[in-house]
Amino acid sequence: MTSKERAALRAQANSLDALFQIGKGGISDSVIRQTEEALRARELIKVKILLESAPETPREIADKLAQATGSDVVQLIGGTIVLYKENPELRQEKKPAKKPAQSKPLSKVKAKKAAQDRKKRIEQAAEKNRRDYNRRNGKTK
Repeated sequence: MTSKERAALRAQANSLDALFQIGKGGISDSVIRQTEEALRARELIKVKILLESAPETPREIADKLAQATGSDVVQLIGGTIVLYKENPELRQEKKPAKKPAQSKPLSKVKAKKAAQDRKKRIEQAAEKNRRDYNRRNGKTK
């Protein structure tokens, strides 16, 4: 799996809710079976690990679950695992997605103006933060 494919899958996984929770029981046959069924139906799933009660680290659980189901670990953040396993049957049903229209690159003048505007907004925000800080702490000019 390339880094671009992984990044695209991570983006898709943002909107997903965790389907399963793995706790003190760890990885059992039923968890593996349910994960395989979910991967067959969806290809991309999220699994939550209860950090306080899980018998192993999230990395160990993710690796074991991926190996047992034949899937790839797309992402592991804290106690959340994102798994992906391609299902050719689901691929046949989906139509190929159209590529989004590419925007034209900005001209040098517009790019310079955009950079100046960005810099000006940053400076204005910094000045406002300084004023607010001084007002809160009783410092005046």
